[in-house]
Amino acid sequence: MPTLLMRFDAPMQSWGTRSKFARRDTGTEPTKSGVVGLLAAALGVPRDDKRSISELAQLRMGVRVDREGIVEEDFHTVQNVPNTEGKNHRTVVTERYYLADALFLGALEARDVEVLRRLHHALLHPRWPLYFGRKAFVPARPIVSSGDREPPAITDESLEDALAHYPWLENQPRARRRAQAESEDEAVTWLRTVVDADPSMLDVELRHDHPITFSEQDRRYAPRAVHISHVPLTSAMLAQHNSLAP
Repeated sequence: MPTLLMRFDAPMQSWGTRSKFARRDTGTEPTKSGVVGLLAAALGVPRDDKRSISELAQLRMGVRVDREGIVEEDFHTVQNVPNTEGKNHRTVVTERYYLADALFLGALEARDVEVLRRLHHALLHPRWPLYFGRKAFVPARPIVSSGDREPPAITDESLEDALAHYPWLENQPRARRRAQAESEDEAVTWLRTVVDADPSMLDVELRHDHPITFSEQDRRYAPRAVHISHVPLTSAMLAQHNSLAP
């Protein structure tokens, strides 16, 4: 089945999984709910459009970690916060976590290539602003390629094959030189992958990030089974010219 490839690259990203008001966490790779929300913003889908959100969530998703991020913490001061009875307004210090310096290759697989073409166009020409978890965390490069002197954003390969073959997104010269030297020494660099999986499989983990609705008063999520594995960083992935670097 065809696959759409996306790049999630920014100095800071946040992919919450169990966030509450006073403590906003982040996963170590993009979540299903976060990616669906990004696609919905690109398409202009309202958060209470349950049907459209459900259709986006049905797409099979995978992520390749091309650069592991560093989990950082900051603090926000929020004023005039009431208690559970709506009284005693006070100032609250909240904990906010985010990923610094992370780089991901995201993939979406669909039976109908027209669905992916529609998403590709929307990501190139988004209806609403796109960001990675917080409005300040904007993409450092286009999320999808435009096709001009770039690897195509849509491939006929399966999701797993696309994650295993697409050029490495790393654009830091030192990291590329180190990986090239390791390749010449026949050492293997492994890239972590997280892929939607059949929940009946034995070697899966559950993530509670499959969105049902994003409505302000009725946000709900279902479990999602994922398979965690690794793919080798091959010489072909290193050699292919990637003109997406800023």
